[in-house]
Amino acid sequence: MNLPYLSKTDISGKRVLLRADLDVSLEKSSSDILRLEALVPTLKFLEERKCKVVIIGHKGRPEGKDEKDSLKDICLNLSKLLGKEIRFIPEIISDSVKNETKMLKEGDFVMLENLRFDKREEQNDAGFAKSLSEYAEVFVNEAFATSHRSHASIVGIPKYIKGFLGLRFEKEVENLSRVFSNPQKPVIAIVSGVKEDKVIYAKALVDVVDKVLVGGRLPEYLKNEKSIREFNDNDKMIVANLIFDKEDITLHSVERFKEEIKKARTIVLAGALGRYEDEGHRQSTKEIFEEVANSYSFKIVGGGDSLVAIQMFNLTPKFDWVSVGGGAMLEYLVKGSLPGIDALLH
Repeated sequence: MNLPYLSKTDISGKRVLLRADLDVSLEKSSSDILRLEALVPTLKFLEERKCKVVIIGHKGRPEGKDEKDSLKDICLNLSKLLGKEIRFIPEIISDSVKNETKMLKEGDFVMLENLRFDKREEQNDAGFAKSLSEYAEVFVNEAFATSHRSHASIVGIPKYIKGFLGLRFEKEVENLSRVFSNPQKPVIAIVSGVKEDKVIYAKALVDVVDKVLVGGRLPEYLKNEKSIREFNDNDKMIVANLIFDKEDITLHSVERFKEEIKKARTIVLAGALGRYEDEGHRQSTKEIFEEVANSYSFKIVGGGDSLVAIQMFNLTPKFDWVSVGGGAMLEYLVKGSLPGIDALLH
């Protein structure tokens, strides 16, 4: 795809509407802070080009306005990371916001309130998207982790103003594409966690990679698939067996997964193998993550729990790419695109 990258265009001095990944919990570790840190290069890029920047994003799944999901504290923390004030505007759509965005000076940054305080965001309401688009001359999507959602701020805004992919989004695309575009083989994907929708991705990845290893709680949802007990070398999906309380995979499954990891040359790691937060169920996640991290493969990791775990085990620097998306990463690997990308191409 000939994608519209921010890095390859001149938007000097323009008013920019920047859709950012702001769905973070500042009380949590660090995996959430990574999303904010990942925004800084794009913000500096825009600052250097004297752009007037309006930052938008969401946090949580509020039903209406909920103070605990306000972006005010996120704005303060992002300002500290940037080393420059980002002024917070506690509104989304209003004449006063439109006037304030028109009055922005070169190099100014503002952040609007949580988009999901307005139900029209998730409804992909055309009027809501058009109103947002009126705040700027160009749109930049730097919300990779949300770009598998067909929401107004992701797919609606580009219908009204020219859109580009941000610097981090560009790197996500380039690194993830290495899994299916002339990859080093064999390619394996380790898909785990507790969300049942990951089963859909695990099954779809069978057509993309050489082997899919399935752990976490997912084997419970795949009872009709061959488990490791019935597995043979020709099977593309290997489903782990669970221990008696179903909070971890068995040691035999760990050893079988390690055999596949040793043979792999490209590895995607998405999700913890067990309830790693509990020391008594941490072993499989620790062993598998360390095996991947210490391999000679091209290694990608993504998803909230995965990022917390690699930091817990001090493995972050050993991965070639750390994706800020979980579901978005898997969808991109399966489909080769995302709604947020497609919206910029039409």
